[in-house]
Amino acid sequence: MKIIYLLLFAVFMSSCHQKPAQTAVSTIELAAYPVFSPDSAYTFIEQQVAFGPRIPNTSAHKKCAEYLSGTLQRYGATVILQNFQARAFNGDMLNGVNIIGSYNPDAPKRVLLFAHWDTRPWSDHDPDPSNYSIPVLGANDGASGVGVLLEVARQIGKSSPSIGVDIIFFDAEDYGAPESVASDDPHSWCLGSQYWGRNPHQPGYKASYGILLDMVGAPGATFYREQISEYFASDIVNKVWKAAHTLGFQTYFRNEPGGSITDDHLYVNRLAGIPSINIIQYNPSGEKGFGDYWHTTNDTMENVDRSTLNAVGTTLLYILYNER
Repeated sequence: MKIIYLLLFAVFMSSCHQKPAQTAVSTIELAAYPVFSPDSAYTFIEQQVAFGPRIPNTSAHKKCAEYLSGTLQRYGATVILQNFQARAFNGDMLNGVNIIGSYNPDAPKRVLLFAHWDTRPWSDHDPDPSNYSIPVLGANDGASGVGVLLEVARQIGKSSPSIGVDIIFFDAEDYGAPESVASDDPHSWCLGSQYWGRNPHQPGYKASYGILLDMVGAPGATFYREQISEYFASDIVNKVWKAAHTLGFQTYFRNEPGGSITDDHLYVNRLAGIPSINIIQYNPSGEKGFGDYWHTTNDTMENVDRSTLNAVGTTLLYILYNER
């Protein structure tokens, strides 16, 4: 994914002047919800990373897809593998697969949770130019969001909320053109979510809202109110940030505007019409906008912290089990 600066987004989407909602701690009684295990989520991330870079058309990619679909099935999800082909910005034909796990499929009210599971084929932001051609291991950028959702799936498999939940691991998110390559394709990223948005796994599929997790594991991560999320689904941003603050995670979930980021939620919003938000690490004062590990050879398990995983995963479980 890449930053679209706020001024450009304002021109692209038209102006939107929404103030962040107040997030004072709620006085309502908390509904019962499962205890999120950050140790379990961390293990799910380690297991993905052990396959190596999960790049379309590689054996590691195929093996990881089998692991992810098998894990969802083991935790009681009805799993659909949506195979697709997509042509990348450089002409590569990618064999991708979106992995979809559904719980309580007959429930009329549904919430969509999603993350991308592929990794970047090159470390084009590495501080050492000689590493630019080395694939990214993707411990945080990709595996962290998937790891949190696998732990959510494990908990749902033991005790389901009253609503339906669909978990999608989108493929080919991170095959976008490097900054060093001239490309006139503004949609070279997020190929799996673009395909799904035009071809949902069920005809007419709808969910009340969606939540994307991307880079949700770094030590001391900060999640600002991402601006594409605000444009399409400010009420869902309010819901999630209020829940996080109620649970005491305000250090992670900052009630301040962040950047506008091209990511899978953009296409879920625009193509599928499902109001969706992005929980994504953002550093407004950093050179890259994300962590220093981003799109480098340093995106390893050292950039994954159990406390951050717990803040995100607990917030998700609280929200799911408080929906009616």
